[in-house]
Amino acid sequence: MTHPSFSRRRMLALSAAAAAGATFWDAPAILQAAKLNLAADPYGGFPMGAQSYSLRKFSAVQAVRHLQGMGLHYVEFFPGHYPLNSSDQQIAEMNTVLKKAELSPSAHGVSGFTKNHEANRRVFEFAKRAGIKNISANPQPDSFDSLDKLCAEFKIRIAIHNHGPGALYDKISDVVKAVKDHHPLVGACVDTGHFIRSKEDPVKAVHELGPRVFGLHVKDEEKMEQRSRNVIIGSGHLDLVNLFKALKKIKFPADGALSLEYEANADNPIDDMKQCLVAARDAIAKIA
Repeated sequence: MTHPSFSRRRMLALSAAAAAGATFWDAPAILQAAKLNLAADPYGGFPMGAQSYSLRKFSAVQAVRHLQGMGLHYVEFFPGHYPLNSSDQQIAEMNTVLKKAELSPSAHGVSGFTKNHEANRRVFEFAKRAGIKNISANPQPDSFDSLDKLCAEFKIRIAIHNHGPGALYDKISDVVKAVKDHHPLVGACVDTGHFIRSKEDPVKAVHELGPRVFGLHVKDEEKMEQRSRNVIIGSGHLDLVNLFKALKKIKFPADGALSLEYEANADNPIDDMKQCLVAARDAIAKIA
């Protein structure tokens, strides 16, 4: 997998090496610290986070605190927690809350896009001000000329989100067709639960979309039908081990948005989300 130049793990590795008496140039000591640190990372380098929609019955600050309590360092916000029209002051306040919780915003969405270039631009401008690199999206077919230009200008990714049976992006082939021949920053947010409800294999989706996969909404379903409900990931129809194998194979970006999304039990999803994260850690351990 690729990693940012100065990730939290690398900084911790350097600190560990310094504590052991190593200088910056003492490569063996630094590498050893990095190995120890990687062994302590329960997500094996994957940027595991959560979609804040899972905590939609809580305020934004409460949601951040719950995610901090789960040991996560990444959050994908839905607009109800982080409005697109947030002022600079509100963004600064959110940054303070996130910094205290040691959380980074991995993505925002799901946003709709049309041929209205100025309206589309406002979404990108918000993402830039908020330090968000990935926008989960439900773009209309007439929006792609605009999105190509905005992705090139802002260097921010668009990740097309499949919404399940009957939606604009129902099948894997719908997303593959949509991203074809467009800017390299136009890709996919693979919602594993919605693909399952559409009787599609989300692992196959990751393989077919390959380097265009910029995000995931990781959830599992009780049934492969339009009407279903979320269950603990790996306990329904989601092949969790092979999902992480696929992500490893395509070199899922370290600054992508890998978001647990749990829509069931909205009033109190905390324990269920924790069980999902345990299942994710167990699956990752099996492919280490």
